[in-house]
This record gives sequence, C-alpha cells and structure tokens, in this order.
Amino acid sequence: MTSAVDLPPPDAAMPEVVDQVALARLYGEPLFALPQDLYIPPDALEVFLEAFEGPLDLLLYLIRKQNFNILDIPMVDVTRQYLGYVDEVRSRNLELAAEYLLMAAMLIEIKSRMLLPPRRQEGSAEPEDPRAELVRRLLEYERIKLAALRLNQVPQYGRDFIRAQVAIEQSLQPRFPDVDVAELQQAWRDILKRATLVQHHRITREELSVREYMSHVLKALQGRRFVPFEDLFQPEKGGTVLVVTFIALLELAKETLIEITQAEAFAPIYVRLAYTPV
Repeated sequence: MTSAVDLPPPDAAMPEVVDQVALARLYGEPLFALPQDLYIPPDALEVFLEAFEGPLDLLLYLIRKQNFNILDIPMVDVTRQYLGYVDEVRSRNLELAAEYLLMAAMLIEIKSRMLLPPRRQEGSAEPEDPRAELVRRLLEYERIKLAALRLNQVPQYGRDFIRAQVAIEQSLQPRFPDVDVAELQQAWRDILKRATLVQHHRITREELSVREYMSHVLKALQGRRFVPFEDLFQPEKGGTVLVVTFIALLELAKETLIEITQAEAFAPIYVRLAYTPV
C-alpha cells in the first residue's frame, strides 16, 4: 500500500538566501533558491505501510488481520482482498507482481474447486478438501516465520553488543610456556644422560696372590681323581678372582703339577693331580 506526499508550494519554501548559506548543491554549484519550474512526479515519494516477503506472507497477513480460522479459510473474502493487493502491486512493479499472480491463480483454482461437488478419495470416507495443501503451506510458513522472529530477538554481536577489548602491557603479564608429558620425559632423559657423563670412577688395586690360589686349586684336587674344570672356579667372588684362578691353573699345568684332559673334541674338560710314580 502506498501514498503520495505533496510538497509545499514554492512560495512557502525557504528564502532564496539564508545568511549566504546554500540550500543545496547542483553539480557542485551552490543553489541559493529553489527552482520555480521544478517538476516532482506523483510517485516520487511513497510511504510503504506494509511490506510483505512473498505471497504466503501476504496471505497469512490477510487471514490473521480478519481473524479468520486458518483451518477453515473463507476463500471468497481472502481471494478478493488478495487480488486487490495484487492489482495495486501490478500497477507499480510488474516484476514483483509475477510471483503474487501465481498465488492468485492458485486461490482462484481452490475457489473454483470448492464450487464443484466434493470428490472422494479412494480408500477414504471423507472427501478431499481443496484448501488442505494451502493450509499446510501456511502453517509451515508461520512456524518458520515465528522461529525467525525468536532468533532475531537473540542478542547478536555487532548489533546488540560488542566484544570488550582490554590492552595489557606485555611486561605486566607473564606468559609461561605450555609443557606436556613428552617434553618432561625428554628433559628427564637428558638429566640422566648428563649424570652418567659426570660420574666419578674410583679404581682400587686389589692384592691377589697367584701362589695362594695355586694352593687353593691343589687343595681342591686332593683326594679326587677327576674334577670338572668349571668346578674349580668361584663366580660369586667376581671376575678378578676368576682371572687369578685361571692363571693359577696355567701355572700348575706349566709346572706339571696338574693334568688337564679331554676325552674328545668338545667333550667336558677335567683336571686332576699329576701322576707321580712311587
């Protein structure tokens, strides 16, 4: 719906010159007086009282404004009001009226079908209502429209509020790095590695006598015919004692005090006292 606004006559306009201040500028030149032959078309200024977003929006507006029951739409009244609006729009904006004309054709079809005898559907006891599809579309559109209105009421950033920003000097705000478990594990490994590099090794000299261990070997062979080679060693006393014991065995064999025998290759090695004839 539109209405034209009339401008006051030129005589009632502003004076030609007001303190040498231009009323307007036309192509960059100051204009100190309104032109007397200015033509303003009737539709130059229009006030839109109602704005609709489409045919369904207009149809829903007409139904709600007249307090019609949307489930029992009086097609005669609604169609007459709708066509009146379409005629008004078509006289001003033909492209905009195209989609409204499609809905008008649908309303006329429904109105015509309601004048005909009702047609029963197969397997249904009640005849089909020609308005059923239109009612379904209107109810669905109304639900979407109400949902959009509720969403529009939700505060929006930039329209209803803005994000607060506070500048803080970097020197006043300490920033600590984020540390995860993997970095802690790697740091612990580095500490252990450095600890092994700075360990102090203390070397002591252990006094072991080969002659003494030669006596131990001879004592172990006394009264025994054959003794397995590995039974003469004492691993629990450490590697140093094993080395000295082995050297003692070599010295005894060199002095022919003991015999080291083996029956065949890869067979067990035995040690016995050297045989001394009487």
